Amino acid sequence: MVFKILFSSSSSSSTAAFKGKGNKLSSLFASPRKPNTSYLKSESPSQNLTQVLKVLKTKSNSGNITLNEALQLFDQLIHMQPTPKMSSLNMLLGAVAKNKHCADLELFYKRLVANGFFPDLFTLNILLNYFCNTSRVAVGFSVLGRIFRSGFRPNAVTFTALVKGLCMQDNVCKATKLFEKMIVFGCRPDVVTYGTLINGLCRTGNLNLAVQIHEEMYRENLASGVNLVTYNTIIDGFCKHGLIEEAKELFLEMKTRKICPNVVTYTSIISGLCLRDKLEEAKAFFVQMLDQGIGPNVLTFNVLIDAVCKKGNIEEAKGFFELMISEREIPDTISYNTLIDGYCLVGRTDDARELFHRMIIEGCEHDNFSYDILINGYCQNNKVEEAMCLFRAMNSEAIKPTIITFNTLMKGLFKAARVVDAKKLYDEMQIFSVEPDSVTHNIFIDGLCKNGCVPEAIQMFYTLDNGKRNIETFNCMIDGLFKTAKIKIAWELFNRLSHEGMVPTVVTYTTMIYGLCKERQLEKANNLLLEMEKKGCAPNVFTFNVLMNGFLQSNKTEKVVELLYKMHERNLSPDATTISIVVDLLSKDENYREHLKLLPTFPTGKANRKDENVNVEFLP
Repeated sequence: MVFKILFSSSSSSSTAAFKGKGNKLSSLFASPRKPNTSYLKSESPSQNLTQVLKVLKTKSNSGNITLNEALQLFDQLIHMQPTPKMSSLNMLLGAVAKNKHCADLELFYKRLVANGFFPDLFTLNILLNYFCNTSRVAVGFSVLGRIFRSGFRPNAVTFTALVKGLCMQDNVCKATKLFEKMIVFGCRPDVVTYGTLINGLCRTGNLNLAVQIHEEMYRENLASGVNLVTYNTIIDGFCKHGLIEEAKELFLEMKTRKICPNVVTYTSIISGLCLRDKLEEAKAFFVQMLDQGIGPNVLTFNVLIDAVCKKGNIEEAKGFFELMISEREIPDTISYNTLIDGYCLVGRTDDARELFHRMIIEGCEHDNFSYDILINGYCQNNKVEEAMCLFRAMNSEAIKPTIITFNTLMKGLFKAARVVDAKKLYDEMQIFSVEPDSVTHNIFIDGLCKNGCVPEAIQMFYTLDNGKRNIETFNCMIDGLFKTAKIKIAWELFNRLSHEGMVPTVVTYTTMIYGLCKERQLEKANNLLLEMEKKGCAPNVFTFNVLMNGFLQSNKTEKVVELLYKMHERNLSPDATTISIVVDLLSKDENYREHLKLLPTFPTGKANRKDENVNVEFLP
């Protein structure tokens, strides 16, 4: 049941937005009537108030109270002498609000008003906070209107709830404006308000403004409130958005202001460095935190294990894993999954399987990712039978395969040329109520094409609705058509893209150019290169390699040199394939040195100085 309530004197815009059948929001704020006790069980008025309040406090703190329990406590309270303070009833209302059941809160609030209790600012703040936390900020603003009409002055708690609600909806612009207007309403932001806005700004990437608000706290003599949590929030925001240098500056600033970083601070910095591929510096920060006597937590270890695994340093990753255990930090499912993935990446699937079994022994349950990671590892290492056995074992742990599971397995089956099994698995998706997505269809079409089943791929392609086809689907189909010399159909599909509202990508053009080169239609291929640039699609090194190789096979060396210069003009660095093409170019002509003088000079990779250049003089 939706909380269909409306303040009678709310603005017209708010009223229009929240009208509905049944009760209006204003019904919650009707004038209190005399207490109605006809529905109550007979209770002794002399019942111990202290005992009831103790029960109330316990239930409220636990956040685990049913509507019936709340109403029973309410009935006991209103029959006591002296009548309990509104603060006791607010405590009960707050406990009901924690359950986030709109109908319960509505019923309880109406019962409160019907028994002659006047809502105070605390009561209305509970309602307002409830609405904001459940993504109904507009209704929260209606409660704000009621606060003003009741003669109350909204406090920092009121505005903090509204700021938080707006930030939760990613409406940080309105949240900031409301924050700035608080003074107009006679209310100054407190530390919590500042922290709430800073958190919202960091979460949405408005980091410069977050820093400005952070500095404003000092100007407003709230320096004591600029605490570790505030710094951690901003540092984490910087790290997640790749601004690691700015994060490190704040890290040094907090030390200057005598605020000691904790495990959260260090973990954010380490994570940010790993995201920026600065693993050695991340490990240096890890050592620094140990030297400072700050113990890393599971998240810290997980970040480092993941980064090290991606570098292929599985033994080092295993070392971090064992260190975590020795530090009495219990590895979680993410820890195990990350290390399992690391083993799979370096082809050590037996070790991955052993760790997979160790999880259960150590009391850590598998999840979908545990299975998907190991299944993918088997498929990548050409052990599709083991992958299928693992897939069948999922049922024993009552873990339902996901679309990722099916897509991974189908890709592995097609790679192993087990087309019949891939088809059976596709049909089996219905048993598990898993709907194929565009990735599934692309894998299926690509797999059929690569296994010589192009007619079936064409049939499936044309049975898909437009909404189930994307540019990748067309790319797979075009590639399969070229590989089976169905040039005309490939061109038809390429020309059809614009009619279906799709824009060719660099993969589409490169696939077309490759197919045309294979058919020795070099002029068309070269024209397609010009067309893609004209349409704003920049060719990459693969595009040039494909076309250069085509010209090289036809002994058109001058075209190869021309394309090398185009690469140079577009600041594209040659890869191993490009260099191989150049070697073949030079070996095809006796005028080796003459061609060498014609070749352009390319910048070196990131690892070298910017002023260094590489010529083909290093070639034999």
